[in-house]
Amino acid sequence: MRFGLSIPNFAEPDRLLDIARAAEASGWDGWFLWDHILVDREHAVPVSEPWTVLAAASIATSRIRLGTMVTPLARRRPWVLARQVTTVDHLSKGRAVLGVGLGVPPEVEYTSFGESADPKHHAALVDEGLTVLDALWQGEPVTHRGPAFELDGVQFAPRPVQRPRVPIWSACSLPARAGVRRAARWDGIVPIYATKTELRPASPDEVAAVVADIASTRTLDGFDVAVWIVADDEDTRTAYEQAGATWLIEGPAPGDDWLDDAAGMASAGPPR
Repeated sequence: MRFGLSIPNFAEPDRLLDIARAAEASGWDGWFLWDHILVDREHAVPVSEPWTVLAAASIATSRIRLGTMVTPLARRRPWVLARQVTTVDHLSKGRAVLGVGLGVPPEVEYTSFGESADPKHHAALVDEGLTVLDALWQGEPVTHRGPAFELDGVQFAPRPVQRPRVPIWSACSLPARAGVRRAARWDGIVPIYATKTELRPASPDEVAAVVADIASTRTLDGFDVAVWIVADDEDTRTAYEQAGATWLIEGPAPGDDWLDDAAGMASAGPPR
């Protein structure tokens, strides 16, 4: 079991880097940034571009895993993201992780900029975007004709340090299963329970069901299950580990003092 911090990107980059350094020094295994454009439409608060910060964190750290949790691929050009993630993977000497999702809330992340808020449209863009991104990472010429993207013999170098690619973790909002099916095609899953009326961590039983679904379609070798949960007691950690979780992720809730909370969590170290 490994332990990671998930940090909002709602701060100046130098403050985020201080937290990354503290997290590595105190023994955390992973440091992940949210990927948002806006907090909301009414408040202009500091927001840092996560992959730029992760590139800086690659130089400021030497051991800890670095990535997003999660990047809304539906609002990014997959070839630009492929370059960004590859750069972080090289600067970090193979420590990058790409978490992907649809992007929420859509009325902030998309309609603020005149884009569709339709989650089915976003899901289609994510699936096609991942196909393009993974193909570019293989280092061979890529020709692609899809509903959203076209590439004509495009070849990228360098390839990522990691093989066959930088690990791709897909967010999944239970009880829906579309995210589970998407994650099974890649390298990891980040499950939460999210409906219109309830948002909470996935329970150990729900995690076990997700793992069983994925195991029915592929091997679990090298597949990560990252659960966002504060697990202060050993019984909780054991329950998730037995359910198949490979990472437990925690982090501060946004609020007036969240940066101080994040710095304290980073310095305190993981709940081993």
